Amino acid sequence: MGRSSVSAPSGPLALWEIACRARLAAQGYLPRTVDDLIWQLNGISRWLEREQLVVGELTPERVERFEAERLAAGYSTRWVRCALALRVLREVGAVPVPAASVDGPIEELLADYREYLARERGLAERTIELYGRAARIFLSERERADGLALERLTAADVSGFLARECPKRSIASARDLVNGLRQLLRYLHVSGLISAPLRWAVPAVADLRDRSLPRSVDDATVAKLLASCDRRRTIGRRDHAILLLLARLGLRAGEVAAIELDDIDWRAGELLVRGKGDRRDVLPVPVDVGRALVSYLRRRPPTDCRKVFLRVRAPAGPLPASALTHVVSSACRRAGVPRVGAHRLRHTAATRMLRAGASLPEIAQVLRHNELGTTAIYAKVDRKALRRLALPWPGANG
Repeated sequence: MGRSSVSAPSGPLALWEIACRARLAAQGYLPRTVDDLIWQLNGISRWLEREQLVVGELTPERVERFEAERLAAGYSTRWVRCALALRVLREVGAVPVPAASVDGPIEELLADYREYLARERGLAERTIELYGRAARIFLSERERADGLALERLTAADVSGFLARECPKRSIASARDLVNGLRQLLRYLHVSGLISAPLRWAVPAVADLRDRSLPRSVDDATVAKLLASCDRRRTIGRRDHAILLLLARLGLRAGEVAAIELDDIDWRAGELLVRGKGDRRDVLPVPVDVGRALVSYLRRRPPTDCRKVFLRVRAPAGPLPASALTHVVSSACRRAGVPRVGAHRLRHTAATRMLRAGASLPEIAQVLRHNELGTTAIYAKVDRKALRRLALPWPGANG
């Protein structure tokens, strides 16, 4: 059984039809999708009438009951699932947003920890999520082993946890876990939940990053990635501009996603970059990057959002930093080249500048490194210079 006609909702939801239509239209949904939602709202509204409920009583549990009854009546899954309808009703204020449940000591502790990271440390949401994930792993194991009992936590407990967890992970994952655990122990100490500053008991993760050459992408591959973008389409123009910002200016994925319309000074040819730790830097915009931005902005969908890069599928809104990885990987797939990440293009920008004769301080300024030592790893990409410094192998002829 499916949708046979579209009629305005009757019953409790009738007053919310206009607001729901406007909300969906503003988010870029197609008229057909809007009509489908109104049809679904009509069914929900009639069900509320039969159950003698008001709109504000449409809880997730009651939505599940409505969906179960519709499935039993023979409606297909497409016309039963109410996730979008419930979300829109919450966004327009018809249905209250349920309060986040905090069950158990771990959830309560994690909620307080996230609030501390946001308010006291001023960390970004993505960083808070990363630290929270590490904290949950540690606290969950601690609860299973010793019923949490943080007052009895020792340096040996911390070392034992890392000895069990780190071997299961890659170097990058282990480093994230160690860093997250260090932040959690800092919070536990300043909040008085543990007496000793155990964050000093967390060792650094050893790896071989400084013994290998930074990985970059050669010019031919970058050209293939750029050429793979179909600039006859809006999404192609968007992705072309994103790839240029990554490969030419060496921006991080989060920095590209954070660019707003007001950050571009067209007269001066400059771009305000919002970097780590609330850092603000101004970089010159190369001609090809500027042209790519203009080409995309001429086709950018009209919206009140001030972010430059937007999603092309509904709901309309800013493109999250995580989506830029997909932009790069999709370009690799279209170009028929091995998959690389967005950060590899940042390395590419650095190595190209070095080979063009730029000094390390100049590269550090473009990449916005706080310490020159971070930039120094790129000195190793000049293989010819490195060969002149290498000593002859003992016993080699000639």
